[in-house]
Amino acid sequence: MTEDARSRIDTAVKGNDVVLFMKGTALFPQCGFSSRAVAILEHLGVAYTTVDVLQDQGIRQGIKEYSDWPTIPQLYVKGEFIGGSDIMMEMYESGELGQLMQEQGVSAAQ
Repeated sequence: MTEDARSRIDTAVKGNDVVLFMKGTALFPQCGFSSRAVAILEHLGVAYTTVDVLQDQGIRQGIKEYSDWPTIPQLYVKGEFIGGSDIMMEMYESGELGQLMQEQGVSAAQ
């Protein structure tokens, strides 16, 4: 991964309470997993930022190295890697993800 890609990923992860690296945008997800991840965050009603990995090959490859996780989407909360859409779904269904957002003091969506 280039230093530039690492720096931009770092900025996104550390500069936002909740960031989702995904294919596409929140309004136009480009894969089913990204769409499901956005739907979960919307249901939780939390403020979040997305990074479209399809717009930047450096970030698309770099995020996999950054988290040591092979797939996209990837969710970070307060700088901590949470997981992909399957983990998000399990945590959402068990109430764990909502609880994590509350414990971390994540603000509600405006």
